[in-house]
Amino acid sequence: MAALIPFSPSAREAAKFVGLPVMAAAVGVVAWSGEPLLLPVAMLFPAFWAFAPSRIGAVLVSAGYFLAASRGLPQGVANFYGAGIGAGLALWVSASAGFVLVHTMLWTERPGWRRALRYGVVAVLMSVPPFGIVGWAHPITGAGMVFSGWGWPGLVAAMIGLLAMTMRFWPIATLTMAGLCLWSAANWMPPDAPESWAGIDTRFRGENGQYADYAQQVETIGLVMEAADNGARFVVLPESAAGIWTPTTARLWSRALDGGGLTVIAGAIIVDAVGYDNVMVEISGKESRILYRERMPVPVSMWQPWLAFVGEPAGARAHFFANPAVEIDGVRIAPLICYEQLIIWPILQSASHNPDVIIATGNGWWTENTNIVAIQWASATAWARLFSLPLIVSFNT
Repeated sequence: MAALIPFSPSAREAAKFVGLPVMAAAVGVVAWSGEPLLLPVAMLFPAFWAFAPSRIGAVLVSAGYFLAASRGLPQGVANFYGAGIGAGLALWVSASAGFVLVHTMLWTERPGWRRALRYGVVAVLMSVPPFGIVGWAHPITGAGMVFSGWGWPGLVAAMIGLLAMTMRFWPIATLTMAGLCLWSAANWMPPDAPESWAGIDTRFRGENGQYADYAQQVETIGLVMEAADNGARFVVLPESAAGIWTPTTARLWSRALDGGGLTVIAGAIIVDAVGYDNVMVEISGKESRILYRERMPVPVSMWQPWLAFVGEPAGARAHFFANPAVEIDGVRIAPLICYEQLIIWPILQSASHNPDVIIATGNGWWTENTNIVAIQWASATAWARLFSLPLIVSFNT
């Protein structure tokens, strides 16, 4: 008989209070595993947020999803600083604060279009600065795997789908997007690099505050020459591959490339008295130039603007909306360095400039025993799929 007695309203609310955060965390784990085809699972998150039983429930749902999605951060921070896991756990929880705050403050118990409108505001706030600076794990990233090749209309369709997930007809939205996702998966092909372009992955161990030395750069030059022998005319190297960019470094590379008709895009940093820029440098046998300055370096480990208030060098500069697209030999490039592959506005700003190719680079020496680099690759792949763009990836791990 007990099995025939319906749950009381309070029992149902208690089940939602516990079950929704658990399901949101499971979505975070699955979607952000580093497999592009699983990214659309993240698009279920707005439903868990919308149907949280209370504002406290929204806190738990948001925290569960974000912390699960970013679960590699504690180990990555420990690797980077050479410290215990405690510092990583503290930064992990701190990083979730912006995501949880926005989702909590805009949650409402009022159903229908009001709730959908509020989630639309959440989605925008988590896409652009200041909150978008920590806007990792944004469900809109799944658009590329659901609406592959649709471009901007696909992005709009994905946003409509996310809004629908907050309303009572969320099952219809789920089934529709699942069908489109399966169709996309059946036609899955990784984005190709353009002909005569090559991205080189390297495997150099790193250390906080250390940059590629002479021996590492000579070894990397050897890898570039191998790529040239295989027909590459344009070679992309990882973030920081050229170390600290100085006139001496420029001469080393230009002499190595002299007379070969080869162009290299390499990561480097440019240092001055008040900080540094994380850049991509275009190098040939004739000349070199700064091609791109990173719009959003990694907060805390690189971007430290608060240090300027105490008279200290402020780390890497953030050029938030600068140089979204750059050109080399008539090819228009959407550049993304490392952290920029995890957040939203850099790729959308670049895509609005009609690029011919996405170049995604990173230096993941500190990500050992995590899935951070895999997530970056999956995210870049999804955006390339959405806009039907070739993708060149180059990482140091």
